[in-house]
Amino acid sequence: MRQILVIGIGTGNPAHMTVEAIDALNAADTVFIPTKGDEKAALAALRRAIVARYVTAAHSNVEFALPVRDAAHPDYQRGVAEWHEAIADRYETLIADMDARETGALLVWGDPGLYDSTLRILERVRSRGSLEFTVRVIPGLTSIQVLTAAFAIPLNTIGNPVTITTGRKLREGWPEGADSVVVMLDGEKSYEQIDPEGLHIYWGAYVGMDEEILIEGPLSEVAADISMTRDAARKQHGWIMDVYLLRKA
Repeated sequence: MRQILVIGIGTGNPAHMTVEAIDALNAADTVFIPTKGDEKAALAALRRAIVARYVTAAHSNVEFALPVRDAAHPDYQRGVAEWHEAIADRYETLIADMDARETGALLVWGDPGLYDSTLRILERVRSRGSLEFTVRVIPGLTSIQVLTAAFAIPLNTIGNPVTITTGRKLREGWPEGADSVVVMLDGEKSYEQIDPEGLHIYWGAYVGMDEEILIEGPLSEVAADISMTRDAARKQHGWIMDVYLLRKA
């Protein structure tokens, strides 16, 4: 039966690859590399570099264009569902082209279990019933781990919970009962749109990569600097991945 390896590759530094991830890559007959247009060509290039650096076994690389989400869709949930359906169509074709006993690998930024939809989309493909395949997950370093390591801080305060959320959810209000909130997938600079009183921010972009940028301080004092730095970095590189931790004083 076909097998799909979903391998977490960390946040952009090839040194984030675990021994387990390297072994899994070398067990794959085919490595699938998504392309996302010229602006995000660096993401595909990084995946190619990881394969070139670590894979010594015979294999083939198959590149495919990843469908793009319609960010202007008036219904966010429906827009995401339609986007996932389009990716599922692409995955189904890739898997169907594999031989019956081949193993394919998908390289996932960070960890496949944290704010990544690869596993959900593969389950969507499997639920269609036209293909039989197994899925094996190899965990990877998350941007949260790399962020807190970069600042040399613990993720949580003593005895208190941590909330991991998105910028869209943060704009709806501070999570009840939380004193430490990690925000991911925030293209709208939601830290600018909340009450900064008593909040300290630890912000990082391209964490773990050579391009890494780190800013921290009282949110009221550094929010404008973060936004200016973020805009400049996105213009320079054509893309940006950032994450931040907000903590109540």
